[in-house]
Amino acid sequence: MSTPLAQLIRPQTIDDVVGQKHLIGENMPLRNIIESGNLPNMIFYGPSGVGKTTVASIIAKATNRKLCKLNGTTAGTADIKAIVAQLDTFEAQNGILLYLDEIQYFNKKQQQVLLEYIEVGSITLIASTTENPYFYVYNAILSRSTVFEFKPVTPEEIVPAVRRAFDFLEKDGRKISVDNEVVKHISTACGGDVRKAMNSVELCVLSTKPDSEGMLNITLETAKSLTQKSAMKYDRDGDEHYDIVSAYQKSMRGSDPDAALHYLARLLDAGDLPSACRRLVVCAAEDVGLAYPMIMPIVKSAVDIAMMVGLPEARIPLADAVIMVCNAPKSNSGEAAIDAALADIRKGRSGPIPRQLQNMHYDGEDNKNKGQFYIYPHDYENHWVQQQYLPDAIKNAKYYTPGDNKTEQAYKEYWDKVKKKK
Repeated sequence: MSTPLAQLIRPQTIDDVVGQKHLIGENMPLRNIIESGNLPNMIFYGPSGVGKTTVASIIAKATNRKLCKLNGTTAGTADIKAIVAQLDTFEAQNGILLYLDEIQYFNKKQQQVLLEYIEVGSITLIASTTENPYFYVYNAILSRSTVFEFKPVTPEEIVPAVRRAFDFLEKDGRKISVDNEVVKHISTACGGDVRKAMNSVELCVLSTKPDSEGMLNITLETAKSLTQKSAMKYDRDGDEHYDIVSAYQKSMRGSDPDAALHYLARLLDAGDLPSACRRLVVCAAEDVGLAYPMIMPIVKSAVDIAMMVGLPEARIPLADAVIMVCNAPKSNSGEAAIDAALADIRKGRSGPIPRQLQNMHYDGEDNKNKGQFYIYPHDYENHWVQQQYLPDAIKNAKYYTPGDNKTEQAYKEYWDKVKKKK
């Protein structure tokens, strides 16, 4: 067969889609939008093989719109303009739905060209990405789109799809014998990727020789050998991409270099270099932070090198940086401090900026106490002078508590001496 099995049995209706019930189940948000016929611009975010393209195709069909597909890795502005040129033609009389896969690979200029057309409603955009759109999609596109997160499909949800795939292949005249353990293994080992499960079914059939009666007996050993690499990336319970990156950061936070390297290896073996780099940078700031401030530029350099050389060489600077983060002293005092400050802001605890800190050079005639009264710290010993910086309403607020590490305690000791002296 020349057409992949996953394409041949792609669902044609929302009810046939495997998983994503939090989005397309009865009375769920995306389903309600589709049924209304009024489509906003949307971003589908989630791992590969979980139904993003399928749902976009179903939406186009359900709303009677012409579906045009582009891939961010190969498309350019000329491709966008060629699609727009189809507007008002008989074929696109109900409008165009542009499905842009891997939007994170579109540069700023390309996304700006796209913005021109979605802003005026010339086209409706459904963009998909395997990366967090809040990191990789420009704000102008994000602000005009609704983000829907697609999640890895559970093994239980994939089982019916695997059975349907074997049944479909039997319709070609084959006789296939497959037991429950094979179906369960394929559903589990694909790691939440339905496309991968369909590919495994197809490979099992193609690699099995018929017996004397023409029966294809699909064995568990065959299934295991064909899904071995998938099983290496995901444990037999089908743990998700998000669990791996979580374990990766928590292992670095917990100062366990062996575990951190294990999860780094799983990410790199899956080709997920961006997630490996992003979590590493976050961990350096969040979990080492002020205990060893130089960790941040060091890790940033390692990440820059990794992104420049790509895989497989990227594994070397990343491994060095991961081990360094694991072995570094830890402090989350910076994160705790900014979170405490944000909590006050969100509770409305704020107030006017003190007069001495304002950027004002003129007092109104109604101000009887004219002058800014700012005290310049560099004019004083140790470059410090007592002065109120917080608004009156929270002038005694304390957000930052030094960690018990050597670096922060040294800062604390220095400033305790300076400030108590005054």
